[in-house]
Amino acid sequence: MMNRVILVGRITKDPEMKMTQSNIPVVTFTLAVNRQFADQSGEKQADFIQCVVWRKQAENLARFVRKGALLGVEGRIQTRQYEADNGTRYVTEVVCDSVQFLESKGEQTEAPREETSSADNDEFYETSKQLAAEEDLPF
Repeated sequence: MMNRVILVGRITKDPEMKMTQSNIPVVTFTLAVNRQFADQSGEKQADFIQCVVWRKQAENLARFVRKGALLGVEGRIQTRQYEADNGTRYVTEVVCDSVQFLESKGEQTEAPREETSSADNDEFYETSKQLAAEEDLPF
């Protein structure tokens, strides 16, 4: 049996990391994936696919990805159900084994979150930037 999914699309909102009761990081997000054809009026259509990422990948996603970022996702489809006040609810989602950031930070259309980077206050980071100056390279 085989259950593999590969998607390329844009994330629809900034990811928000949550922790499970056993302190495992998890991020759920929606990926907008364009269809290859347009509708009758000529407009492109997209599918909005629910995805979930666990552990270190979830931490990286929450830290580095913003709304509109282009992502490549590889994983498996999972279905589950739960009881809610208004009856049984069914969920179909992609559990991601791998998430690739497909564009550099400068190419993203959204402005990054205003966070103080540890590199901004790190004297070793500043020193390494000075050491790697272009005129210092031996070739």
